[in-house]
Amino acid sequence: MSFDLNLGLGMSNLGGGEDNNYDVVIIGGGPAGASAAIYTARADLRTLVIDKGLTAGALGITGKISNYPGVPGPVTGAELVEIMRAQAESFGAKFITDKVVGVDISGERKMVMAGTGAFYTKVIMLATGSMGRTSVVKGEEEFLGRGVSYCATCDGAFFRNQTVAVIGNNDEALEEALFLTKFAAKVHLVVPTPELKAREALAAEATTHPKIEVQLGTRLKEIVGNGQVAGVRVHPRGGDEQTLPVTGAFVYLQGGKPITDYLMAQLETEPNGCLVVDKEMQTTVPGVFAIGDLLCTHIKQAVIAAADGVIAAVAADKYIHGRKAVQTDWK
Repeated sequence: MSFDLNLGLGMSNLGGGEDNNYDVVIIGGGPAGASAAIYTARADLRTLVIDKGLTAGALGITGKISNYPGVPGPVTGAELVEIMRAQAESFGAKFITDKVVGVDISGERKMVMAGTGAFYTKVIMLATGSMGRTSVVKGEEEFLGRGVSYCATCDGAFFRNQTVAVIGNNDEALEEALFLTKFAAKVHLVVPTPELKAREALAAEATTHPKIEVQLGTRLKEIVGNGQVAGVRVHPRGGDEQTLPVTGAFVYLQGGKPITDYLMAQLETEPNGCLVVDKEMQTTVPGVFAIGDLLCTHIKQAVIAAADGVIAAVAADKYIHGRKAVQTDWK
């Protein structure tokens, strides 16, 4: 990464104007995060939700839902999330599209570092889901920080007038590809599926942008280079492998592992990577809550993730107003 969090060195005590100070910062805007935002904002807590995009999570890429209580459907997952977000926004919650790259939870005042800057808060709610990757492609780890990045907002300026590749098919990948057009001379959008999974308007903007070349149905096989990224080896469906000459590779592929890398091992996890919480969704660090598919205690359904968010929101309100005793009955 291109920044230094200075974790454990008093970062929580650094300044920050009113615009980046909140009562609650929620990382992840799926059903868990959006439902939590409805309740915290309704409780007059200044609430910020940082999310990578409507189709970055498991619900967002779901094509048809007919069993969500109160929403007969069928609706797409993205449409259902939009309804939840609109309700939260109606109570005053703020949503931004960004990627969280680190947090400092060591003090009473906590810090969330995103691509666009730092945010300070009394409570952090973790709702990043379980679409993290369990494996990487050849060359990805070798060139991390030397051309391989997971955050265009953080690193895009380093690739001015260069050719880069973005690998992915959802909102996050397309938002990042469009952001890179401000700096890069050309962006190869390598899409592993036959069609994009992003919102229609976003897909239309990306596919018609003069700096973006879209390659559908194309798998990333390897990232190559000599000390620095020099190209990506890709395999188009029904075609021959080829190497695209690029100096940067921005990877936005998905898997089924809890996404906790931005925590930098500051919280206790179970062997399967899930976070440990008490009955009110609080982690072992007071003021830090985890909800939704970051937990492994229940089936993965949108309505259950939403319920997690509500439980955590009520507990967060108690915590902020000094009415919550620290729990010790960790599950």
